[in-house]
Amino acid sequence: MRRTPEPYLWLLFSGGGVVAALVLPVLVLLFGVLMPLGILDWPTAEHLGALLDNLLVRLALVVVVVLCLFHAAHRIRFTSEELLGIGRFDLLVALLCYGGAIAGGVFAVSLMF
Repeated sequence: MRRTPEPYLWLLFSGGGVVAALVLPVLVLLFGVLMPLGILDWPTAEHLGALLDNLLVRLALVVVVVLCLFHAAHRIRFTSEELLGIGRFDLLVALLCYGGAIAGGVFAVSLMF
């Protein structure tokens, strides 16, 4: 019996869904609503630099980005196959979607480290 990577992809999809549901709304609220309206002050460049000096903060940001990318890749893959009826190109669609997520993850790691 041949093993497939499908359970691991579903794990990344669900982890990305949790991150997208819990972390991204907070970031949108802070940086997209409260700070532009003047309710909260914008962080200074020195403050953000000091925050990004911490290895755990950079690692957490990479995890958030990578999980969200894999969540989006999984959604795009299965939505395009179902709605567009391109299931016969499953391997190509999977390679494009997950390859894009991996490339985005590598880019995020290169930016943070």
